[in-house]
Amino acid sequence: MQEARFYKTGAGRKVTCSLCPHSCTISEGGQGKCGVRINEEGRLWSSAYGYPVSMSADPIEKKPLYHFFPGRDIFSVGTMGCNFRCTFCQNYTISQAAVSGTPALEYTTPAEVAAKAYGMPGNAGIAYTYNEPVVWYEFMYDIAVLARDRGMKNVVVSNGYVNSRPLDELLEVADAFNIDLKSFSDDFYRDVAGGMLAPVKKTLRAIRRRGLHLEITHLVVTGLNDNEESFREMTGWIAGELGADTVLHISRYFPSWHYDAPPTPLPLMERFYGIAAESLHYVYTGNMAPVEGNGDTRCAGCSKVVINRTGYRASPEGIDEHGNCRRCGAGVAITG
Repeated sequence: MQEARFYKTGAGRKVTCSLCPHSCTISEGGQGKCGVRINEEGRLWSSAYGYPVSMSADPIEKKPLYHFFPGRDIFSVGTMGCNFRCTFCQNYTISQAAVSGTPALEYTTPAEVAAKAYGMPGNAGIAYTYNEPVVWYEFMYDIAVLARDRGMKNVVVSNGYVNSRPLDELLEVADAFNIDLKSFSDDFYRDVAGGMLAPVKKTLRAIRRRGLHLEITHLVVTGLNDNEESFREMTGWIAGELGADTVLHISRYFPSWHYDAPPTPLPLMERFYGIAAESLHYVYTGNMAPVEGNGDTRCAGCSKVVINRTGYRASPEGIDEHGNCRRCGAGVAITG
């Protein structure tokens, strides 16, 4: 284990974690809502530090990131735990599990992770993904510093539920984010995820202000966040607050963990795609069979396909070395 950052000690050997907005006050021997930050003898520890559940090379489109080094692979790493409790969690086997219950995990140092990533030919960098990386912040941060020193990019795939101070430090070493914007309803965040919407919106604004690459994923869950009016409000907010060039991935839900409603209807996915495309230049659908054109990137200026995608593989032949459309010269909001 590694001693955690961002906490305060209190009376009776209690500690208060200040990593995320939950601000968990944890008694000795207890753990935070994330399941991996624990109090031992009046100090807060990260039990996930050094214990990756998975490390592998993935197409960067799988994160999903469609406008950040398209067509490249990225070394991906994840551990256990999450600071949300979404009943429909698609990765519940690791996000809702504890390190102590998985004895087969092998300790791996940040230097070893960075070395594995650096040794991969053509690798763009490291993605902190699979489960919620905020809850293993210290491990992620230490790896990210080493990755940046070696010239690799750092990609954070997160729910965005993090306090300002740790986020500000993370923004110093990160290059790109995909933030899961689960709903535009605070009731949804409170009742379904166990959090609040406002901190996630604050995270999105902070990433945009810093000028880092930002893409958003929105999973449309049957019966929970499939309200057309709310979705239209969300996409309007993204365009107005973050910019019309903000990339939005609309993903299809399938029954998982404690939620067994039917999969998101395909006509609804298509309707939401059309709504989002009214205000955003770059909208994609995911978790479903490819719909012609929904996975390709088109120039916002001339509508020509500049990146053709088949599955998770991308062919960016329509973009020049400066990230502009080869046909009309317009920028295509591409990084890398």
